[in-house]
Amino acid sequence: MDMVAIEAKTALVKSRIPGVSHVINPYLGCSHGCRYCYAVFMRKYSRTHAHAPWGTFVECKGNIVAILRRELGRRKKRGAVMLSSVCDPYQPAERDWRLTRGCLEVLLEFGWEVEILTRSPLVVRDVDLLRAMPRVSVGFSIGTDDERVRSVLEPGAPPLRLRVGALKELRAAGIATWVFIAPILPMNPARLHAMLAPVTDSVLLDTLNYRQQVREVFMQNQWGYALGDDYAAATCRRLTALFGERARSV
Repeated sequence: MDMVAIEAKTALVKSRIPGVSHVINPYLGCSHGCRYCYAVFMRKYSRTHAHAPWGTFVECKGNIVAILRRELGRRKKRGAVMLSSVCDPYQPAERDWRLTRGCLEVLLEFGWEVEILTRSPLVVRDVDLLRAMPRVSVGFSIGTDDERVRSVLEPGAPPLRLRVGALKELRAAGIATWVFIAPILPMNPARLHAMLAPVTDSVLLDTLNYRQQVREVFMQNQWGYALGDDYAAATCRRLTALFGERARSV
């Protein structure tokens, strides 16, 4: 993994995501290396990794906490932020760099609301900050109940059982939890529901447009049935029926 420090020009980026006014991405790149990742386009913003395979580099925005403090100090109104939209804010680099935690400390100081989306149980480290925030929710990306599917398509990401365990711990701490079931990967919907129902307050469903990126690996693993629109639509319907009022599609 090629990990380098870079300087960011801004911390807050305006968002079109419903419910949040801005996003913060403390890192450029992601070591999870998900085969279907839509954020591959972020390579064009890199000076040194524009042509590097996705998942082989992480650029750490070492000055982002100081920039965030300056930007929030200029704002008269509080807002809501998502961490993050094109990286995982709790990928392994966060253990040493602590950029996400630093951003959370500043957001707490200024009273901003926060939504977190991650695949990493490292988020539990920051429960002390999360419990003190005016409004916060933590979501986990989980697109399958099958650990083999996870290991093939998300080779650098934490196992599913660790994500579920983190959701359980967060919920026990009184923090709102949700799951982003996207993209719709090969799965058993009933098993996924049984896995997630005890640990999440809501689920967000989105098929996303990822299939061209994974067609070859899907065919190699006999998952060709999951490449069609019919599979995604039928799976979304089944999950919606299972989760009931807790499910929402985007």
